[in-house]
Amino acid sequence: MLSPRPLQPGDRVAILSPSSIIKPQVVYQAMPVIASQGWSVYVGEHTFDRFGTYAGTDDARYADLETALLDPDTRAIICSRGGYGAVHLLERLARLPLRDDPKWIVGYSDISALHALMNANGIRSIHAPMCKHLAEHRGRDRDSERIFALLRGENPPVAFASHPLNRRGRVTATLAGGNLAVIAGLFSTPWDPVRPGTILFIEDVSEPIYKIERMLYTLRLNGTLGSLAGLIVGRFTNYTPDRDNDSMEAMISRLVADYEYPVAFGVPIGHVDHNVPMLCGAEATLDVSASGVTLS
Repeated sequence: MLSPRPLQPGDRVAILSPSSIIKPQVVYQAMPVIASQGWSVYVGEHTFDRFGTYAGTDDARYADLETALLDPDTRAIICSRGGYGAVHLLERLARLPLRDDPKWIVGYSDISALHALMNANGIRSIHAPMCKHLAEHRGRDRDSERIFALLRGENPPVAFASHPLNRRGRVTATLAGGNLAVIAGLFSTPWDPVRPGTILFIEDVSEPIYKIERMLYTLRLNGTLGSLAGLIVGRFTNYTPDRDNDSMEAMISRLVADYEYPVAFGVPIGHVDHNVPMLCGAEATLDVSASGVTLS
């Protein structure tokens, strides 16, 4: 796995919209926050485009990404928001020489498709909050600070509270994952990030329990779920319990009960205000103990 070069003072950072429409004021409020780190921030030509629900046509959104990925002075791409649409761009982006001069990509939700692209090309990326979060917190909260630290090449360990459904254990493996609905759409494609032997982290929003179970059952039936090194269950939000399951976590716990790898529940990753940045593609140690969880 390649790590993009750590950002230095004066490096250029692009804010692009690979998926859905973003309100310009959100980006304009985030720009000085990013610039406060000593970096030069710019928006892509089509960042504020509108085409239906998308932030521009496929061609426009692709053009901004191609320009930034091939620009030697641009060292990082912070996506303005998620939504839907990044999957439209994967085939063309995959033809670019991404490993020749790898760039950091930052984002989550629909941006999980771009993390999968980078993962397939052996390049690390950052699953993390985007412009709205940076603007609202002015870069002063622990998640914003962790984004900036990762971009500078630092990777401090993180700790999480214990959860009654946790399964103890310690494992070292490559970290991969993201929004489950997005990566489920990439199962059995060249960009499928869920591979045997990885520590998988998952999260989602507005998905009924049975739909999440269906996605995970695909991994169970193809053997991947049982061959993971570890599982990190992030936050599943905006859903209601049903007649078959009291909670999303209870369903997932039951589904992985036959396996022996460590599982951490309730980790603050996903569509929540405290959304811990994760370094996709990093060699990580997951330690789940009675006192809590550490990821280093």
